[in-house]
This record gives sequence, structure tokens and C-alpha cells, in this order.
Amino acid sequence: MKVDSVMTACPTFATAETSLREVAQMMVDMDCGQIPVLGGDSGRKPIGVVTDRDIVVRAVARGRNPLDLKARDCMTTPCITVKAGDSLTHCCDAMEREQIRRVLVVDEEGNLCGIVAQADVARSAKTSKTAEVVKIISSPVDLI
Repeated sequence: MKVDSVMTACPTFATAETSLREVAQMMVDMDCGQIPVLGGDSGRKPIGVVTDRDIVVRAVARGRNPLDLKARDCMTTPCITVKAGDSLTHCCDAMEREQIRRVLVVDEEGNLCGIVAQADVARSAKTSKTAEVVKIISSPVDLI
């Protein structure tokens, strides 16, 4: 099974200059916990991601006012990507290795074309693979 068969195509995205309030509103509107941040020469290349956890850990917990911040102030970089034609196994391996719940999908030119979430894996993979991915991704990690 290939990544492009399970990914959410054309995800909502922000730029580094998008206000953090707008990023949070995108999460509400799209019912998601991560927004890709795009930039680069074409403006479509992923340069980072902002997660709901990033907002809490890098802004709120540090006493910073999220209303004064931009996506660049909280985004996680570098972002981990897979290609649309990669196998779902390769995608799951990347999620496990990096302990991430979502991975960005890029086309052959490196432009954002989709996103794969842990839930997408759960809906499409074998039960044993889903359990393995969830277990490894959910292992404790150091903060920041």
C-alpha cells in the first residue's frame, strides 16, 4: 500500500509569518492537531510544523502570549516528510523512528501534497502494525 492511498490530500497550511492565533483557528476549523508551515523558493516546501503541543510547550508554558507570536516562533523544525509514492511501511517506520503522530507528504519536487496521521494508519493497516506504531510513537521522550 502506498502513502498516497491513505493520506489526506491538500492539507491546510500556514507560512512562517501566519499568526499563532490563525494557526490555532485552522486547527479548530480542520479538527486537527498539526498545521504544516510552508516556505522556500516555491512557497510550497515544508519548513516546519506547528502542533497543538508546540503552542502549549513553546508559548503558554513559557509565559509567552500566543496572540503576539507567529508560526515561526513555535514551529518544530526540521519537519519529517515522506513521498507520496513511498510505501505505508516506510511511512510508519519514519513515524516510529521520529516518534511523531503525523508526517507530511511531499511530491517529487518536495512540495506539500498531503499528510498521514496515526489515525490514517489505524484505518488502513493491519492491526499488529497499528499497535506497533502506536506503542513506539507513544513512548516517553524528552521535552524540547
